[in-house]
Amino acid sequence: MSAASGAAPRRRLGRLERLALGGVLIREVINFSSYWRSTTFSSTVEPTIFLVAFGFGFGSLVSTVAGLPYVEFVGTGTVATAVLFSSVFPAMFSSFVKREFQRTYDAILAAPVDVEELVTGEALWIACRAAVYGNVPLLVAMIFGLDPSWGMLLVPFISFISGFGWAGFGISVAAILKSIDNFGYVTSSVITPLFLLAGTFFPLDQLPEWARVLAQLNPLHHSVVLVRHAAFGFEGWSDLGNVAALVGFALVMWRLAINRSERRLIV
Repeated sequence: MSAASGAAPRRRLGRLERLALGGVLIREVINFSSYWRSTTFSSTVEPTIFLVAFGFGFGSLVSTVAGLPYVEFVGTGTVATAVLFSSVFPAMFSSFVKREFQRTYDAILAAPVDVEELVTGEALWIACRAAVYGNVPLLVAMIFGLDPSWGMLLVPFISFISGFGWAGFGISVAAILKSIDNFGYVTSSVITPLFLLAGTFFPLDQLPEWARVLAQLNPLHHSVVLVRHAAFGFEGWSDLGNVAALVGFALVMWRLAINRSERRLIV
């Protein structure tokens, strides 16, 4: 028997192998170099427009909100919006196109990479991008008067955790829905209400009790609160609860994305 015929097939060493994850991430980085300009533009300009429009438009009528200058209130809140836009939409559309039209996932899974590693690598890459893009509204707010603080150094980490959760959500949606046209239902019925009920543009204290309860279930709200507290001062145990909410959301969405993607990719 020859050495080639007697060689045993490569055995999987375990879940989430470093080489497999690295391969997925390297592919994403190389591919990103061909379209980073358009992605960076769309992921940073829209939240910045929100900041300028609300901060100086509505801010000319309301000078302070919750004891903060309105432009600073919106500037810190818009960080979470930038993270949302730069994670959930790329995850939804990109993963659907790669699976259904480009067949990229079929090619990746032909290598020693499983669905768990594929989804994790995709989510990690999207979260890394979101951690960078989320800082743009904060930098713009600094130009218009927001004082920098040491706590802001934690904003990229907050954005990464939040972006990982939203990436998992987007990948799950893309794996569940059978047509890209159906994404509009998710955008209108889920993402938009969460976006409006996050406390980005107005405080939630004056809303009805049911709305405040729903806000506590909104991961975007916890992200907004953490970023504001990073800029103006943390509040102890309550912020640990916000961190726990974001980490829990990220873990649940990660596992859901893997589960739904396995059902779609493995037949």
